[in-house]
Amino acid sequence: MKKILFLTFVFLAVFSCKKKESVSAENESATNIAITKSADSAKAIAKEAWTYIFPLAMNYRTMHLYALDKTYPDYAGGFNKFKHYDKIFTPADTAVVTPNNDTPYSWAILDLTDEPVVLEVPAISNRYYSFQFVDLYTFNFAYVGSRATGDKAGKYLIVGPDWKGEKPRGIDKVIQSETNLVTLLGRTELKMAAGDIENVKKIQAQYKVTPWHEFSKTTAPAHKDYTLPFPAFKQTDLASAEFIGLGNNLLQYASVNSSETDLRAKFAKIGIVAGKEFDAKNYSPEVLKAINEGVKEAGKELEDGANKLTNATDLFGTREELNGDYTKRALGAAAGLFGNTKEEAIYIGTRTDNVNNILSGKNKYVIRFPKGQTPAAKYFWSITLYELPSRYLVNNPINRYSIGDRTPGLKYEPNGDLNIYIQNESPKGKESNWLPAPKNAFYYLIRIYGPDQSILKGTWKAPQPELIK
Repeated sequence: MKKILFLTFVFLAVFSCKKKESVSAENESATNIAITKSADSAKAIAKEAWTYIFPLAMNYRTMHLYALDKTYPDYAGGFNKFKHYDKIFTPADTAVVTPNNDTPYSWAILDLTDEPVVLEVPAISNRYYSFQFVDLYTFNFAYVGSRATGDKAGKYLIVGPDWKGEKPRGIDKVIQSETNLVTLLGRTELKMAAGDIENVKKIQAQYKVTPWHEFSKTTAPAHKDYTLPFPAFKQTDLASAEFIGLGNNLLQYASVNSSETDLRAKFAKIGIVAGKEFDAKNYSPEVLKAINEGVKEAGKELEDGANKLTNATDLFGTREELNGDYTKRALGAAAGLFGNTKEEAIYIGTRTDNVNNILSGKNKYVIRFPKGQTPAAKYFWSITLYELPSRYLVNNPINRYSIGDRTPGLKYEPNGDLNIYIQNESPKGKESNWLPAPKNAFYYLIRIYGPDQSILKGTWKAPQPELIK
């Protein structure tokens, strides 16, 4: 999931259906705004708007797979339903790149249009877990779990932007989203003891998402339809002015933040209005060409930025933390969606050794952590290795795909240092600290759950792998 790469452009195809009354307030007030006649203005606005909409599109792509695409192998069964990953990943698992065996996932795509949804979690002690709440904008707007709410059981009411009311009896907290579509991503620690996946399964079975009327045993509310139906993805839509149609569809599910009123008015000058259908015939050839040029430039700039990215730590967080930096938000979507807020977890990727050469299984390496300088994590840390370019786990004779502070039998040096050996062949006598590498190129991720201030402030630096000669 977490990777520094530029995502492939996607294509929007709108399903045909009968139109009904829209729940989008913006649509009624902004539909008649005139399209700018200035090609220069259209190009500049298109660049800015494309960067703004790109993260929503990438987010919705995942939402569509889990909640709407019945042909997707990991289809969750619809909205407001969990899809649990309840197995240990091996090199045979190729559906997900950079798979994570630290914290098996529990996914749910929530639709809050008609009513709130209740998340229920059990009491979980002596094991890390978290639920990350990501709105359609890709802001991490809330957390439930070991760090955020502790190890007690809880019931959380998740409400959309238009909800108003008092916290209902029996609910521990009301969590409000700016958007009616929400990605709920759960992570449950898998300990390295044999058979622990069965304990994870038992915990996952106790996670529940329930529509409010079912939880409260009341009558289901009337269903509300949007002006435009849920889109399905095809290729290349984000590579042209067609992105306007995609944006107009997705913005139906999102409220307009007060800080963005002027921005959205600017976007309306090229036809970006929630719930409005896109028709290229409404644009002059000159303006349409300018919009396409703006889209192309924005995509190229984002691709260049993503390829130069070395640290994604500050690309994810709340609206307040990103503070109007839409380029940063787009880079987060390009680097890999659903990155944790840094206080929850930090991932550090490494592709090169200490002299900046690409890591390769043709060589032997050691990562040296001086005494007291292993990652300072409240919960745990790990190093997972992936072969390139596939980003899959590596076949090896000891079936070890990651190593860290929970690894049984990990040995420290007499002076307290910790050495991790990364190579293709066994380091004789040092297998306890061996992380097997493929024969060719690879990279690894250090995952730190509950990083302390030395990591958050950047005073602690991860050691680079040293070539063993």
